[in-house]
Amino acid sequence: MSNRFEEKVILMTGAGSGLGQVSAIQVAKEGAKLALVDLNKDGLEATKKLILEVAPEAEVLLITANVADEVAVKNYVDETVKTYGRIDGFFNNAGIEGKQNLTEDFGIDEFQKVISINLNGVFYGMKYVLAVMKEQGSGSIVNTASVGGIRGVGNQSGYSASKHGVVGLTRNSAIEYGQFGVSIKAIAPGAIMTPMVENSLKQMGGDNWEEAGKEFVKVNPMQRFGIPQEVAYLVAFLLSDQANFINAAVIPIDGGQSYKY
Repeated sequence: MSNRFEEKVILMTGAGSGLGQVSAIQVAKEGAKLALVDLNKDGLEATKKLILEVAPEAEVLLITANVADEVAVKNYVDETVKTYGRIDGFFNNAGIEGKQNLTEDFGIDEFQKVISINLNGVFYGMKYVLAVMKEQGSGSIVNTASVGGIRGVGNQSGYSASKHGVVGLTRNSAIEYGQFGVSIKAIAPGAIMTPMVENSLKQMGGDNWEEAGKEFVKVNPMQRFGIPQEVAYLVAFLLSDQANFINAAVIPIDGGQSYKY
């Protein structure tokens, strides 16, 4: 196993499940010191347990925080720096799918909830982590966007709007901070079989959600769901020094879904 993250400090949000969890395990196996953030304390504990099973010497800081709360975000950044002295990589990943509905029927409160977590939370994280990385003169940020951030997704106005915003923040900040040695990019996952995608399928298909899933993947040229580990490999690469010159890129990992009409 590579040690490309040896002595590197990696901060991740949404680390209590899904893509955050598997990505945390991956970079831990490659030597990273970790600061893991999630609103779900039990999920964080589960992630730490899984990490220590494969990387017993790993240093893992757990921080329970709501990414939609600016003060909480500043605090998780400050706590990471206080503990480790720096932040080399940031997987800005926490998000929710929101409810599915036509735009005219989409609740205002629900829309604002999705925006507050998926877009505001990403902005707050970038705001405070970028200040640390600018002072260091180095760092890498990977934001989680979505296929829904580069094309329309029916019945998901809040989610799609938030992820389009993440793409814009990524590209804009990358232009601003490249001169300070910081690279910023986003991943755009398609249908990856995570708890979030499973929940979306249950909204679509109810008790028959597995059948809904079979229909859903037909839009994908590879005719299958992605595996979380496949995303973790990409995240680890983008956070590493090997990807320093990849800046302002939004990288689909979707089996070709975003290019199929």
